[in-house]
Amino acid sequence: MPGISEKRNTLPLKLISWNVNGLRAVIQKDFETSLRTLDADIVAIQETKLQAHQLTPEMTDLADYTSYWSHATTKKGYSGVGVYTRVKPNHVRYGIGQPRFDDEGRILELDFGTFVFFNVYFPNGQMSPERLQYKLDFYESFFKYTDEYKNQGRSLIITGDYNTAHNEIDLKNPQANAKTSGFLRIERDWLDRITAEGYVDTFRHCHPDTVKYSWWTYRFKARERNAGWRIDYFFTTRNLIENGEVVEAFIDNDIFGSDHCPVGLQLAIAEA
Repeated sequence: MPGISEKRNTLPLKLISWNVNGLRAVIQKDFETSLRTLDADIVAIQETKLQAHQLTPEMTDLADYTSYWSHATTKKGYSGVGVYTRVKPNHVRYGIGQPRFDDEGRILELDFGTFVFFNVYFPNGQMSPERLQYKLDFYESFFKYTDEYKNQGRSLIITGDYNTAHNEIDLKNPQANAKTSGFLRIERDWLDRITAEGYVDTFRHCHPDTVKYSWWTYRFKARERNAGWRIDYFFTTRNLIENGEVVEAFIDNDIFGSDHCPVGLQLAIAEA
């Protein structure tokens, strides 16, 4: 009837992102058990450190998931991302069409129709000034690519290891790391920029004052002391927030097996 709005059906989805720091290593540390515990509809993993020929059924055929993979082609045992999903994507793309970045196997794009999902392993800038510049160039090129979708009104979910802590609340020792890549002002400016352009850090949106980390160095008993950094994120376009489709964002400190822990997002996606 005119004047009566229909309530749209929503699809509940649980998303997880986890830098596993080597899939072959984490497989030996109850990875499948961790996946079952997390019980997510879509799981994005970073830093798989695999070539295509090294994938085994133990890695690809987990539970009721279909998996997709992007590998570094220029350097063996380096970088790499994968996605396990129970929801069939309409389209999968490997990279952003720029060999300089795509050859390191850092980006998987899955278009689910109601939203486009990106799993990204952003570069680490600590090795050299050249790698820091590569990281900044990667940010520039990647978000130029996603902006095209955003400007078309598409809903975007961009998850992964961003390799940058945004603000002082996001790492244990901000002053001591002010000149360390991962917390340089020039890197943090990029997270300021994407936030200003309408991408939302969902964990900080849901938990403005919560101190929680997603990565700890293996040295100095850092995880035991909780001397960590929050560098793993789920950013979304603002429309998902405004439409009430982001229900909760979380960090799961109880899952081990890597120097990172999983981060997650609960959604209620409005069905078309």
